[in-house]
Amino acid sequence: MARKTAGKPVTSNAWQWGRTAETQRVLLQAAREVFSEQGFAEANVADIVERAGSSVGSLYHHFGGKTELFLALWEEHQGAHERNAISAVAKARSAGEEDSLELFIVGARAYLQGSWQRRDLARLFMNGDGPPGFEQIRRTRGREWIRQNNVLLRTSNTAVNRFTVSVLTTLIGEAGREIAMSPSKREANKITEAAVRYIRRLDPLHPEVE
Repeated sequence: MARKTAGKPVTSNAWQWGRTAETQRVLLQAAREVFSEQGFAEANVADIVERAGSSVGSLYHHFGGKTELFLALWEEHQGAHERNAISAVAKARSAGEEDSLELFIVGARAYLQGSWQRRDLARLFMNGDGPPGFEQIRRTRGREWIRQNNVLLRTSNTAVNRFTVSVLTTLIGEAGREIAMSPSKREANKITEAAVRYIRRLDPLHPEVE
């Protein structure tokens, strides 16, 4: 039988889905806090479910365990980076920007802004304290990031261009690490502007290589 909310019928399946999504959200937030405070290795499931006001059974039902929670947070963090960059680039294009390097910089700024906004997660994922196999996952994502940057920059497939885009991608990643460790937004902004200056100097569309 359907429930009614504000005059509209809501099926029991929709109600259950809503409860499931909320349970997952609360567990992820609790895991984010506990992992950020204790690190992956030292954190335990009991601390997470206590913080969430949930149960061990619920955690294992929704995620499967501590490792899966960590990886879900990683995917959520990376997904936010990608969505923000895509949105920023699309907005710049709709405003008339067509230069590939400028669009790349717009995407880089969005990534670095996210590194400050979610600095607790950025610090968590860069400290080397993760489940077995996590470093391989990070490396695979890094290679995909370089590929996406190549597409955005529309560079020709030469060794110099591939190398330059790899350097630029690494530069943005390292700037993100420094921003996550910054004591203030002002310091984070300085790092962002320094990164942008280096990107312009390295311009992969016009490399200064004889």
